[in-house]
Amino acid sequence: MPSPLERHPTQQFCAPWPLFWVSFFVRVLYVTLAHTFRFKAYNDHFQFGWEMGRIARAVATGFGYSDPFTGHTGATAWVPPLYPLILAAVFKVFGVYTLMSGWVILTINSIFSALTALTTWEIAARCFSLRVARWSGWIWALYPAAMQYAVRWVWDMTLTTLLFSCVLVMALRMRKIGEDRSESYQGAMSTQWLLFGLLWGLIALSNSTLLLFLPVCGLWILWGATDKVAAIRGAALSSLIFLACVTPWFLRNWKTFHAFVPFRSNLGVEMWAWNNPTANGVGLGAPIEPNARDPRFMAYAKMGELDYSRHQGKLAENYIRTHPGRFALLSLKRFYFYWVSPAHPVDDHPFVEGGRELNYCFFSLSGLMGLGLAMKNRMPAADLFAWAFLLLPFTYYFVNVQSRFRHPLEPLIAIFSVYLFQSATRRRKLIRAEA
Repeated sequence: MPSPLERHPTQQFCAPWPLFWVSFFVRVLYVTLAHTFRFKAYNDHFQFGWEMGRIARAVATGFGYSDPFTGHTGATAWVPPLYPLILAAVFKVFGVYTLMSGWVILTINSIFSALTALTTWEIAARCFSLRVARWSGWIWALYPAAMQYAVRWVWDMTLTTLLFSCVLVMALRMRKIGEDRSESYQGAMSTQWLLFGLLWGLIALSNSTLLLFLPVCGLWILWGATDKVAAIRGAALSSLIFLACVTPWFLRNWKTFHAFVPFRSNLGVEMWAWNNPTANGVGLGAPIEPNARDPRFMAYAKMGELDYSRHQGKLAENYIRTHPGRFALLSLKRFYFYWVSPAHPVDDHPFVEGGRELNYCFFSLSGLMGLGLAMKNRMPAADLFAWAFLLLPFTYYFVNVQSRFRHPLEPLIAIFSVYLFQSATRRRKLIRAEA
């Protein structure tokens, strides 16, 4: 008689719920005891969500999706709408920039981060082993660096990371990675394709930079289907769901700006802010200060968001064209900051910053080495994950980079780091056994 595991093989990939609850309570406990929900009132609480906080305030107080800096400057598409609307709902119920709103939004972040522990477990279990899954899941649950954006930052990182890890889980399920693929396997079901499109639609409305990975992920799923016709029909359904998610935002932007603004409007501003004669590759601070006396803000308010962004984009384009060598150097610096040493304020304590850099660099190296080992050993989905490592940072190399931009990759970095050291441990045991 087959065991329950044999009757239901996918059960072995399900993370235990205590993993979620421990992850969640540790984060909320830290938020509560460390008072990280008490954001500084400087610059009219700008650190409470920065531009997203300003937009959420405008939505909650009846001004619509607008005003990302200071005053009433009109409609905006500075950032995609998903997280600002979540924050606006919190402001509407618990008050704008209140302590309770701070605690609630960081608690919501903690839910997103704790759920990511479950997806991290399943990715590792499907592609490697339960032992790797166990270590990876609990590292994500308890490692301070993995929870920092959940407990301190009012921004989209934890939401985007959860959605991206859900996409990876869905892709593995659709390819039946880790399962016994019988000859009757034809490919992903329509429901799975529907969820795949929905997840990517939500990602597009949270952090559209990750969309570079969408074509690769979709083609990877299609490649594994034996019934290509059914798979193409499923992909078409997924595309329709994706378009249904993003089209209202496109239409709103067209109606507001009388121009095609697909996801966000600030690329030109970002390009010039971090690619100019005084740029050094360190992208700290905001490209526009929320100060009525700041010349950049004054130009933004006078010209309007779209015209100002186009103007700044032309400045960046001219500078890059006339200084290609310096642009290449800045891009190399951003590559370094993404993987080796996060950009940081110069007044940080050297011991604190040294420990942060060592930790950051160590996990980058161990994650990349683990990925390389997985590809060498032809582990399941290693090629898909390699594309994620290649594409997710790509845009940031040429525009701006901060350590938080790496967060969607960090569940994979944790998994590959565990796989690397687990493989080294097994190898040492084999050598001892043979001696």
